[in-house]
Amino acid sequence: MATLKKKLDAGSYNLKDQVVAINRVTKVVKGGKNMSFAALVVVGDPGAGVVGYGSGKAKEVPQAIRKGIESAKKNLVRINLTETTIPHQVLGRYGSGQVLLKPAPEGTGVIAGGAVRAVMTSAGVQNILTKSLGSANPHNVIKATFDALVQLRDRAEVAAARGKQVEEL
Repeated sequence: MATLKKKLDAGSYNLKDQVVAINRVTKVVKGGKNMSFAALVVVGDPGAGVVGYGSGKAKEVPQAIRKGIESAKKNLVRINLTETTIPHQVLGRYGSGQVLLKPAPEGTGVIAGGAVRAVMTSAGVQNILTKSLGSANPHNVIKATFDALVQLRDRAEVAAARGKQVEEL
């Protein structure tokens, strides 16, 4: 189901960035070892329900983070939220990583581990239960989380797909 999404403009949101993982990478060459850093970054506007992720590589950590933030601003997606939680349970998959997201009642908080927690807080979700299944690799976990978030549908979308009014659901 390939749908063409409208690109979101990063300048119109109050984006906060959060570093999820920093990885030291070493390349062995004839003259010795070349060290560089890879940073995985999540940016989001909690008030607008907009979130994105990106990866950056550089010789030093601050430049890698800056490149990751720039990349994340190009990959922004809008999330369908109902007040402070998600509308329904969903399972996202990417590679061997799977992430289960369940709506939670008011006052529960964000029950999530590392990479998933960063995405949820950046998206503005305040009450949610999550479980990361399979891979613990932060790259795969974040991509699986985004797969789950993109699958979320609100009542109006479901009603339109069924050809009914929202009140009939």
